[in-house]
Amino acid sequence: MKKSLLILFVFASILQLSAKEGMWIPLLLEKYNLAEMQEMGFKLTVNDIYDVNHSSMKDAVVIFGGGCTGELISDEGLLITNYHCGYRQIQSHSSVEQDYLTDGFWAMNKEEELANERLTVSFLEYMKDVTDLVMQDTENLEGEEKDKKITENTEDILKEAREEGKYSASVKPLFYGNQYFLYVYKIYKDVRLVGAPPSAIGKFGGDTDNWMWPRHTGDFSVFRIYADENNEPAEYSPDNVPFKPKKFFPVSMKGVEPGDFTMVFGNPGSTMQYWPHQAVDLTMNQRDPDRIMLRDIKLDIIGNDMESDPKIRIQYSAKYQSISNAWKKWQGEINGLKRLDAINKKLAYEEDFKKWAQQNNTWETEYKPVFDAFDKQYADYANYIKAYDYYREIVMSGVEVFKQARTINSIINNIENNQGERAESMRSAMLKGLSGFYKDFNQPTDEALFVALMPELVNGLDASFLPAEVVETIQQLNDEKLIKKVYRKSVLTDREKLEDLLDNGSEKQLLKLRKDPIIAMFNQLNFIYEKDIIPEVRKINKSIDNNMKVYMAGLMEMKKDQAFYPDANLTLRVAYGKVEGYEPKDGVKYKYYTTLSGIMEKDNPEIYDYDVPDQLKKLYAEKDFGKYEVNGDVPVCFLASNHTTGGNSGSPVVNGNGELIGVNFDRTWESTMSDIMYDPDRCRNISIDIRYALFIIDKFAGAGYLLDEMDIVE
Repeated sequence: MKKSLLILFVFASILQLSAKEGMWIPLLLEKYNLAEMQEMGFKLTVNDIYDVNHSSMKDAVVIFGGGCTGELISDEGLLITNYHCGYRQIQSHSSVEQDYLTDGFWAMNKEEELANERLTVSFLEYMKDVTDLVMQDTENLEGEEKDKKITENTEDILKEAREEGKYSASVKPLFYGNQYFLYVYKIYKDVRLVGAPPSAIGKFGGDTDNWMWPRHTGDFSVFRIYADENNEPAEYSPDNVPFKPKKFFPVSMKGVEPGDFTMVFGNPGSTMQYWPHQAVDLTMNQRDPDRIMLRDIKLDIIGNDMESDPKIRIQYSAKYQSISNAWKKWQGEINGLKRLDAINKKLAYEEDFKKWAQQNNTWETEYKPVFDAFDKQYADYANYIKAYDYYREIVMSGVEVFKQARTINSIINNIENNQGERAESMRSAMLKGLSGFYKDFNQPTDEALFVALMPELVNGLDASFLPAEVVETIQQLNDEKLIKKVYRKSVLTDREKLEDLLDNGSEKQLLKLRKDPIIAMFNQLNFIYEKDIIPEVRKINKSIDNNMKVYMAGLMEMKKDQAFYPDANLTLRVAYGKVEGYEPKDGVKYKYYTTLSGIMEKDNPEIYDYDVPDQLKKLYAEKDFGKYEVNGDVPVCFLASNHTTGGNSGSPVVNGNGELIGVNFDRTWESTMSDIMYDPDRCRNISIDIRYALFIIDKFAGAGYLLDEMDIVE
């Protein structure tokens, strides 16, 4: 579609959508959302949210780590995010002797704060529409030539934006390439753990309560950003000083009431709102069920081992959480899509589109080829994405020694290709990382995963996606022989020997590792994965996206009176709604909040995730709630109708005055399909009430000094 048409179609006048749906670009709020937001109770301006010339809320929001959001709450770099976002850091500092997962951790001064290797936070400097620059001189190009020119243009944009390494930058397509935005970040690398409650608060309810309401989880943790003497990013150093932000959120003690305006300002990860029916069908009936089944196996093995030994519980807690989160979400997603009759709704929508295109005499020439292509593309895609999912779940993130085998394989490849310097660098990095790997590694657990998952790989995929030698090995050996003749014969199970080999071994000795049974097995599997699976998945995805670009432009032309929001892509977005409960099913109505009393009702010392800490029970018994008391109780969590997804974890939830009232951490069970299809009647985001976080910091942890840094609005 021509650029002029694109501008007309994308940014046309707004159809009155439900205020609860959408993840909107902050740069465009004034034109398309502000009036509605103000009607709902927003009392500020769009410049208070996003402004590149003056401090604004965007300067108080970060990408935390690789996929969460965090927000600044003091002028000394204090940051709050979710407990589950900081969980890996909390776990990495824990041991049986110093179990911060069970006991919690609180630094009582800045000197006690804990450094975290490789943890970063990214501040958005600015975003910019660069569609014209990306598409420059591509008008007369097609296919690979056009893609090549787009890549060249993008690289030029990024080179200028990065200013010789001062910033990180990315250009991301919106609406399947109908538009492009540039995002420029400043990344801080010294981020220290300040405090985290015990997991029986921060992860209260565990997997049972995950994605559920009513919820009583104190899902928050506190970190501090450090900078050099000029307030610029720096690697960890004892000489670094607390970061001075341009903006931080005032913290509200006012609480929430039904109907109150709420805004979530964060970095949602990915949504697929405009998928055709074939994509929804594939997700519901193949991808989600396959991945759920494989994760059932992993969770059963790891969970049993964690219950048997406190050391294993600490080693695998973060891994278990990572596996289980999506596992449960996919189950809810299937249920929600079935309840909404999503496939038939998509088909009906596509039929309406066809009728519109026929009326405009564009169906046969422009859109019928797209829809015909979808049928073939998704039929082909189903085979390759099944293989991709199995390899990802088993080889790449199931059997842990395969991760080490992957690195060894890369070292050997570099040696064979005369890339000695690169091989040496990887060798050194692997040697440095061995202690971290084996600290959180239990060989019997991994052996059990190996013998349970490898037959699933062999039996679940067509033979064309498998190396014959691996198939023969798996089919001929029973579990015991697989462990003895393959797994335990690998050098990867002998840390001391592997460490010595990496530190002192010659290139010739390293090359001999090609014959190591685990490394050899991984190499054969990886060869097919990288040669036959990944290229085809990318190729078909590219073809689908090219057709989606045409379909998307057509949708925006058909609905000229509707403002479209782009799918989430881990960039800064605004979602707005209001505080409200919901009715999950016939005869059931949920109120919008939970309290400390509900935690006590769930208390069960026999279950790790429900074993309420004694200090919290003491505070409750004595009604020692301080200024956090509301009607004889302490508020814990609340519901609102903001459209959120993964990546919004840790996002600030603010009221109409821009004051922090909560930290977003989850969606309800009935909302898990909202990445694909949104239901305004039932989709709700779950947040920890900021008053509960303050109560835990102050009354439970005795770290009230942190509140002195904050701007608390009584």
